[in-house]
Formats: sequence, C-alpha cells, structure tokens
Amino acid sequence: MPKFITLIKIAAATTVFGSISWAGYELTRPGYDGNIGIDFGSAYAPARGEDVKFAIWYPAQSGGRAVTVGGNGVFYGTPAGSKAPRQAGQFPLVILSHGAGGNAGQFGWIASELASAGYVVVIPNHPGTTSGNASAEAAVRVWERPADITAVIDEITANPEVYGYMDTSDISMIGFSAGGYTALALSGAQVDPDKLQSYCDESDHGMSDCAFLARYGVDLHAYDLSPAAQSLKDPRIKSTIAIDPGIIETITPESLENIDISMMVLNLGEKDTVPIGVYALPAAELIPNAEHSFVPDATHFSFLAECTDRGADILAKEGEPDPLCDDAGSRSRAEIHADIAQRIKDFLTQS
Repeated sequence: MPKFITLIKIAAATTVFGSISWAGYELTRPGYDGNIGIDFGSAYAPARGEDVKFAIWYPAQSGGRAVTVGGNGVFYGTPAGSKAPRQAGQFPLVILSHGAGGNAGQFGWIASELASAGYVVVIPNHPGTTSGNASAEAAVRVWERPADITAVIDEITANPEVYGYMDTSDISMIGFSAGGYTALALSGAQVDPDKLQSYCDESDHGMSDCAFLARYGVDLHAYDLSPAAQSLKDPRIKSTIAIDPGIIETITPESLENIDISMMVLNLGEKDTVPIGVYALPAAELIPNAEHSFVPDATHFSFLAECTDRGADILAKEGEPDPLCDDAGSRSRAEIHADIAQRIKDFLTQS
C-alpha cells in the first residue's frame, strides 16, 4: 500500500479547482466524437458512515463534451466524453480498486481500453487512502476497502433505473497493490491479524509502506487489527484480477485454498525483481482456479498512468521517495500497458 505523498498534493489541488469551476469549464469544451464515456456516482458505505465516490467508464456514442480525465503535471490523462450517450444494451461490470494514496483518475488508460471492448468500469476513490483524503491511520484499516466495493455494488444493484446498463450478473474485480488485497478479500481471502500486526517488525518487504507508517508515528501493535480477520467475500463477484497485491504475506493459506472463483494474479516485473511484499506466486499456487504470470520490463508503478516528460523531475523536486515514473526494461510504459490490457481482456473473455 505505497503512499504517493506528492501525488496526493497534486491531485488535491486539481480537485479544489474542479469543484469550483468544472460546470463552466465543461460548457466550453468541444463536442465528443468517440466511443468512451465518463460519468460519476456515489454510494453510501455503512462501514465508514460516509459516501464513496466513483467514476464510471462505459461504451458510448458520439455526444457529450470532450474531456481529459486524470491528467496533471506528472501523469498524462485519458480522453473521454463527459456524459456521452451510452451505446445500447447491457454490459459486463468491472470494478477496479486503486492502491493506497492513488485515485480513480490514474487508471483511465485501462478503463478506456475495457470500455472500448464492451465493459463498464467503475472505479471508487477509497476514503482515507485516496489522493487528497489519505492518512496513515486509515491505511491500517484495510478491511474498510473491501466494504467500499460491496457498498458500490449495493448502490448499483439497488438502482436499476440508473444503472440498468450494467449487467450485475456478470461482475469482475481488478485490484492493484492495496487494491489487489481488496480484490483478494472480496474473493474470500482473509488476513491473519497477528501477521499484520508484526508486518513492520523486521522488514520493509521491499516497499515504502512501513517507512510511511513510521513517518507518521503509526505502530501497528497499538491497533486492534482483529477486524482484518473477518470474511469480506462478496459472492456477486464472479472473477478477479489481482495485480501486485499488497500485504499478501499476511493472507491465511486456508482462505486462499477456499477461494472458489477464477482468478488471474499478475506480478509486475521478473521473478527475481518483484518486491517480496507483493510477490504473489506462492499465494496463487494455493488458489484452485488461479493463474499467475509475471510482466517483464515492469515495476510496481508501471500500472500507473504514463508520466509526462516533466513527471520524474516534478516528483524528484517534491521529494517523492517512490520511483513512480520508472519502468525496468526496454519497453515503454505504453507498451507495458498494452501487454497488461490484452492479458486482462483475454482473461475476462474466458471467465
């Protein structure tokens, strides 16, 4: 669950601007002539006592206003049609869970690919672990993230007059990093609270999570982590894709062995380069209907949007500790994205 401190500041500034001027700004945008629509919704999450906001990417027709979603000085955004007319019919639903410190706007690259292939993609912003609304204490309460997804599905299924174009009999889940844990938990994986409590005792697991918690004075031994042991499975989810899943070492083997849906597990990088904190091959081997593969030339951050030419310099000047713009091999991030997108589409087609 890496924490993207600089990214939070950039996204927070963008959010404030958008809340003041988005309506007038959209009126001045040109019309959209494409097939990818973007809209937004919200769901009340009982576990939090507040709303969870989410983005909706969907197959569209020409119309609405041309916008760019998620762009800033560090990352490129993704073009889409704001409130573009939907294509006719019902479409399989894919829900994507971002990593800690991330946000829905970072994943337009995969959401637009899936929308153009005939899927609706819903991406919630997890309160407490999203850009502009994040804290170390909230990151510890990992069990709240799966509950967010269940709340979103509840909202969608309870309001067919609004979301009837989503086929709720065909729901798949994608999760990255902390979102990868979220996807596993919704599939039936359960955390061993003792392992979670001792997670930062002797190792950083090749990630920045423990350093982040220490920086803000969070000692895992001071928290009641027993709620992490509960089953958070949502039986409405029919298949799952977990990408570099966080806290994978804390998941109980018994719960992995009992997962009964099809699953694809991806690690970003080669077998000897993936950080142990997200190295998921041993876990995948315990899941009866799981397939696992590595994505060469990738790093943990290759699942984020493509960086601008100035992105790495901006991050360095802001003191960002994680190499968010770095990939590992000869392929560009765009080429890595194309590889990952094809794997995801192939899996969803077969599931």
